[in-house]
Amino acid sequence: MASEYFLAFGEYLKSLFGEKVYKVTLDAGFSCPNRDGTLSSDGCVFCDDSGSFSRLYSNSLSVREQLLTGMEKIRKRYHANKFLAYFQAYTNTYKPVNELKKIYDDVFIDDIVGMSIGTRPDCVDDEKLDLIASYNTDNRFLQVEYGLQSVHDKTLQFINRGHDFKCFQEACRKTKERNLKICAHVILGLPNETHEDMMETAKTLAGMDIDGIKIHMLAVMEGTKIHQMYKDGLINLMSEDEYISTVCDFLELLPPDMVIQRLAGNGKREIRIQPRWLGKKLELVGRMEKEFERRGTRQGSKYKK
Repeated sequence: MASEYFLAFGEYLKSLFGEKVYKVTLDAGFSCPNRDGTLSSDGCVFCDDSGSFSRLYSNSLSVREQLLTGMEKIRKRYHANKFLAYFQAYTNTYKPVNELKKIYDDVFIDDIVGMSIGTRPDCVDDEKLDLIASYNTDNRFLQVEYGLQSVHDKTLQFINRGHDFKCFQEACRKTKERNLKICAHVILGLPNETHEDMMETAKTLAGMDIDGIKIHMLAVMEGTKIHQMYKDGLINLMSEDEYISTVCDFLELLPPDMVIQRLAGNGKREIRIQPRWLGKKLELVGRMEKEFERRGTRQGSKYKK
């Protein structure tokens, strides 16, 4: 979706490939060191059992079968010609390099123009990044997505991330050395974070060599630690108006050429306890654009190098 107020991911990919590119989400059977007992068996306080995966296609299928099934459904519905393979579920670099190579090799078939790999900054090393970089060509979009959530170590500790901000910085440095694109995930409205804290996250990321960002609002998903905190009255959630205003504040501080890949991740509707309004993505983005229009600003309006 094009916008005059921010650089949308769809329009960015369209400018690269001359037509709309559709994402196919994949579950390659990865786990997470924050769930399997390596770091913790509890996981992050906000994460549900799906590992942030939408499960559009059965994870009983191989990666190639998931890819072909997804491409066929999208092709029929949207007459699509180009696709992006997106490894979304859990931590998609959390296997030995020889196993990763077999998995990644499976996605580069006709009409796949790129690959995006969701992972954690503490689950990459030189060997794994070298492997990912080996797929890089002039006509491919290749991206590593790092879950960060906040630049504040006090918050990372509270949400049980299992790594600090320095770990993210180091992962980004190594990733950029290999000419790979980086997308950072952040969550707005995390417990104990003030508006100033969230804006500090924006300013810090704006000063780093990051290509894209995905912005989520803290949502209460059934069965998570946040769900229990919410039931116990220990946390408060942003209202819709607060979230819209905060996202606009956040985007104003980012570079105008940073690609906005998401403005409101909402998790699985079936297990989302609150907020109920989070599922109205198009309406939400429309209200953000109206807020920018009211302010007379847009992404990058307050960005300072």
